[in-house]
Amino acid sequence: MAMLIVLQGGKAITHPIGEGETVLGRHPACTIQLDSNTVSRRHAQVTKVNGQYFVEDLGSGNGTFVNGKQTVGKTQLAHDDRIKLGPILLRFQSEGSALLNAPQKGTVPRPQAVAETAHDIDFVDEAEDAATITGTLVGVGGGGGGQFGMLEVRPEVKLKAVIDITRSLAGIVDMKAICPKILDTLFDIFPQADRGCILLKEEDGKLVSRAMKHRRADEDATVKLSKTILNKVLNDKTGILSADAANDAAFSASESISSLAIRSMMCVPLLSHEGEPMGVINVDTQNPISQFCEEDLDLLMAVAGQAALSYESARLLVSFMEKKKQDGEMEIARNVQRALLPSELPKAPGYEFYASYDAAQAVGGDYYDAGMLPGNKIFLSFGDVAGKGVPGALIMSRMSSCCQNTMQFVHEVGPAVEAINHHMCANAVEGRFVTYVLAIIDLTTHEMTIVNAGHMSPIIRRADGTLFEFPDETVGVPIGVVDGYPFDVLDFKLELGDLAVLFTDGVSEAMAPNDDLYTLERLREFILKGPKKADELGKALLADVRRHANGRPQNDDITIMTFGRNPA
Repeated sequence: MAMLIVLQGGKAITHPIGEGETVLGRHPACTIQLDSNTVSRRHAQVTKVNGQYFVEDLGSGNGTFVNGKQTVGKTQLAHDDRIKLGPILLRFQSEGSALLNAPQKGTVPRPQAVAETAHDIDFVDEAEDAATITGTLVGVGGGGGGQFGMLEVRPEVKLKAVIDITRSLAGIVDMKAICPKILDTLFDIFPQADRGCILLKEEDGKLVSRAMKHRRADEDATVKLSKTILNKVLNDKTGILSADAANDAAFSASESISSLAIRSMMCVPLLSHEGEPMGVINVDTQNPISQFCEEDLDLLMAVAGQAALSYESARLLVSFMEKKKQDGEMEIARNVQRALLPSELPKAPGYEFYASYDAAQAVGGDYYDAGMLPGNKIFLSFGDVAGKGVPGALIMSRMSSCCQNTMQFVHEVGPAVEAINHHMCANAVEGRFVTYVLAIIDLTTHEMTIVNAGHMSPIIRRADGTLFEFPDETVGVPIGVVDGYPFDVLDFKLELGDLAVLFTDGVSEAMAPNDDLYTLERLREFILKGPKKADELGKALLADVRRHANGRPQNDDITIMTFGRNPA
């Protein structure tokens, strides 16, 4: 005999359907009386014709619905169909159904296939929701059972569930696959579950659906979740159980729940290793016989604890792998940038040249170059990009290319700097300028012409032991700031024994562990007393800066260039 299971007041009451007509309504004379003011006196009837069962609305005020669709005329019923008369929910059980003889939870056969859906979750704002909770379990920080629930409750079942979830997630590093895999395992652990979803927090705190599973492919896929419940789960780190969410009076005002025909639901937080909620797992069942209980909630809390840790471990592993990939790419970028610097400096009788480059990060924004020019001349190019790291390195590479191309055709320092500045201003990046020095030395006359575009003046140690620096008023604006700027061209005669030092602010502003700067004063003093040869002075200066830092990591790129005439 077929049956109708009436779900009302948190109870499931079965009614056999006999031959003829079975009338459902509010009137006492109805075959099945339904206690609700929104149900009509004679609301609907179920009839058996040639072994088939049909439901028909009898002109009710609120209509009759089967599986969420309003009926028109006679509608044939299939096993496990859901019928809704006003707020009253019923489930049709066909003749010979195993459900009719299944009094114990867990013995009801469930479909094995889990259908994945791509439907969104509807977060319903329920300002008037007066929901009460039929069961709770407090997580980390709440004084309850902790992240894995009450360990003394069914420890062997919890251990098996934790092992199952750990084994199923082992080796998964695809973040898109791990959440559906968690739901697959949960459906094995909870055979009565009909639907499950996992929501994770974004960086802005918004909950986003990462996975959703339905027990049956043709299941009603409209999933709505109450913000009241979600907020309580996340704020209180509490697992929530409703023994019969759709008919529990506690949820009578919650449209987002009651419209789902959910018989029982559980919602637990996913807690990080620091005990902070990073998402939720929601599982529900529409089976009126196999409802969730508080032990199920406790078990889900334990599984969710391990699932959250597995998810975090996978996320950290993915981050580590991405970091390794980035490190590899940055190493390639470092080699590319090094290739932009001259492999060796020019050699000229009576002169010596030295340069060193140390980036604060894998790549940097400092730059130097040197090369021979027609007429027995040599050019020295030296700059510091505003900023360091990858942005600075990109500007540095452009500056290097621009300088190389310009110096092939322009051999006078003034026109060369103007051409470089014009090119860098053409497609300038806001806030990314270059302080720059270009010097050309005539190796025959030993005359040096120089343009300073916003950089610190070279420090020249004369052969007589005095220091010389160009006046501040001769310093122009940095490269890439003002197109067409008229830079001053300066002259200096290099005598025997004269040494010049070019440096970036990574030298003068190098910091000791106590935050003391190296300073220009110490730099001048070191140059004045330093070695007489250019390469020895450059190496000694870099070593002195390292001693001052005393192991403190660089806060800026350090680049030094020394050159001059050898003593007689």
